[in-house]
Amino acid sequence: MWFKNLQLYRIPVGWAKDGSHLEEQLSARRLQPCNPSDLQSVGWVAPENEGALVHSINRQHLLALGVEQKLLPASVVKQFAAERGKVIEETEGRRVGRKEMRELRESMTLELLPRAFIRRRTTFGWIDPLNGWLVIDAAGTAKAEEFLEHFRKSVDALPIRLLKLAQSPSSAMTAWVAAAQAPTGFTLDQDLELRSAENASVRYVKHTLEGEEVPRHIASGKVVTRLGMTWRQRISFLLDEKMQIKRLAFLDILKEEADGQAENDEDRFNLDFTLMSGELARLLDDLLAALGGEIDKPA
Repeated sequence: MWFKNLQLYRIPVGWAKDGSHLEEQLSARRLQPCNPSDLQSVGWVAPENEGALVHSINRQHLLALGVEQKLLPASVVKQFAAERGKVIEETEGRRVGRKEMRELRESMTLELLPRAFIRRRTTFGWIDPLNGWLVIDAAGTAKAEEFLEHFRKSVDALPIRLLKLAQSPSSAMTAWVAAAQAPTGFTLDQDLELRSAENASVRYVKHTLEGEEVPRHIASGKVVTRLGMTWRQRISFLLDEKMQIKRLAFLDILKEEADGQAENDEDRFNLDFTLMSGELARLLDDLLAALGGEIDKPA
């Protein structure tokens, strides 16, 4: 259980400290199989096999939002509708107009849905009541918003808010790269993107940041919008201007700590989640400090 991306949200410290009430609320919106006429179904699933909907270890909670989607490409619907339209033209001796063809596509969608393949995907969320975090493992905001939307429908008076930082990530990253000096606890890696006010961008991938080239871009007015970093030689990641953390990689030194300690898959899952949540909590503390802290820190 290792997250790959972090979408960060704040909750009050101590919220949902007891996972039992949260479990009760989520259970009303479990994932149900797609009905024949449904394009998709959304609901909560157990993060680990057939366990509870709220997987709690050391007052840390793991949630999983399941989505079943029917795969029905528009090209297939269009093909079947065109064939149906051709039959109408041949049998009735008239031309099928645009409106009727649109109605045919709609009816073919309903007809084909029960025969469509179903794909299931899962989005995980981690609640840290001790430090006031809701963290969603999603590469983009669309899946994170999907998770939040269903969470709001499931939980009464959900007190979630966005981070309010004292310094923008872009300003901080630009200063670190310009000075060739990472903040305490971090090192700068070899992935970097800079962008100008006119949206001209320069991207470096596995490329040294030393020399005169990068400072010259910054001197010309470009700012850093993505930066690869490593935290205490334990976790590498890519930080962007929107405070999204991507390409999260827990280095071997961390994963080795779990090796040999688990007797079965359940133990391994729990150990992984315990290690991950503990390390990420410390990483986020150090990262917020490097960015000058928060304007409105949760109480």
